[in-house]
Amino acid sequence: MSDKKIVSVQFNNSGRAYDFTAPAELEILRDSFVVVNTVRGLQVGKVINPDAQNNNPNLELVSIERVASDDDLAIKEALGQKEAEAVEKVSEFLRHSRFHDVKIISAEYSLDSTRVTLYLNYDAETNFDIKGFLRESSHLFKSSRIEVRQVGPRDMAKMISGLGACGIEKRCCSRFLKDFSSISIKMAKAQDISLTPNEITGICGRLRCCLAYEYPTYEEALKNLPKKKKLIQTPLGEGKVSQLIPMADTVIVWIPELGNRKFTRQELESGVMAEKIPEPVRIHVFEEHANADVEMLKLAPIPETNRPARQEQRTSKGRNPRRDNSRPSSAVNTAGTPGDTTARQKGKQDRNQNKSRRWDSKRDKSQPASGQDQAAPDQNRRSSQQNSQNWADRQTGQPDAGTGDPQDQKSRRPRREWIKKS
Repeated sequence: MSDKKIVSVQFNNSGRAYDFTAPAELEILRDSFVVVNTVRGLQVGKVINPDAQNNNPNLELVSIERVASDDDLAIKEALGQKEAEAVEKVSEFLRHSRFHDVKIISAEYSLDSTRVTLYLNYDAETNFDIKGFLRESSHLFKSSRIEVRQVGPRDMAKMISGLGACGIEKRCCSRFLKDFSSISIKMAKAQDISLTPNEITGICGRLRCCLAYEYPTYEEALKNLPKKKKLIQTPLGEGKVSQLIPMADTVIVWIPELGNRKFTRQELESGVMAEKIPEPVRIHVFEEHANADVEMLKLAPIPETNRPARQEQRTSKGRNPRRDNSRPSSAVNTAGTPGDTTARQKGKQDRNQNKSRRWDSKRDKSQPASGQDQAAPDQNRRSSQQNSQNWADRQTGQPDAGTGDPQDQKSRRPRREWIKKS
């Protein structure tokens, strides 16, 4: 063993490192590739530590075959495409067979292509028949020996990679975790993390590996603090511990007379409340610039003559003229000048004329353009103009210009009175 050295070799970027022996005179550099003989056949691995230490002297180590040449690296690159095709073939076979509950994760060829290892994921309840699968899928790999290895949920998430449950770009297991440590719900309780399944489980459906990152620190801090729901004596009286804050070395105690109060570990041990140092308060002072240019503005009152015009503009945008005219005379402001009344009457006449023009244009577009009905549009246009003028006269209170019959005016008078009353 003295004439040999130990070399750590890694087969995947985030996989475990395995120890192999090599002759002491063989020069092996870090990040170089070597060919080794494993239980899965000849494999090409990457050297991560050329001078490793033997932690288990009783374990018999396998010697490396040789340093990988350019041909070995070319064969390994070509096998990558062949492995992808193998995954597609097996996936299609599983989909149309009685093993549809089984999923294939990846495939791995040996360097000489004599063995192919299929990594499958299936539950214990599936009752997967491995011998039947090997017998029925043997026609897919005629020149290679098929081996099947079961992959758990964590290993499957590590192989697939992708976003983590916390939103990280690449999952921790795919980036730097070599081995999966045991995770328990006790770790989440010690860190006072919510026990909601969505918050403590990862993509694999198991407890998150990150629960073990800070667990030793929390355990060390909790040793110096009282346990939850324990009666303790505080500087303000006896109370029950309701919450622990290990990272701040403080506890929250519920005192019957005062409610919840926060105490540090030093205050509980000494029995004296620490003096609170007042924090400085920042007051924002705006500096006055004596030489700055200041412009003074003065708002003048709105003249009385402009108010009716504004009311007229507001009415023309969306208010119904008939509804405005139907208001009682007592609601109209009679305190204005004669000039204001004239302006309002003129505005009503303009609106009525605009409405009659729009009515005429609609009637013209709806009439046929044939030669035999040329007289009808003229007659309809005259009747529509007469109706529009009569309607405008009724709104302004003037007598109907189309007919001079007083009986006709009496028949319309109750209609005007009814509008005013409503």
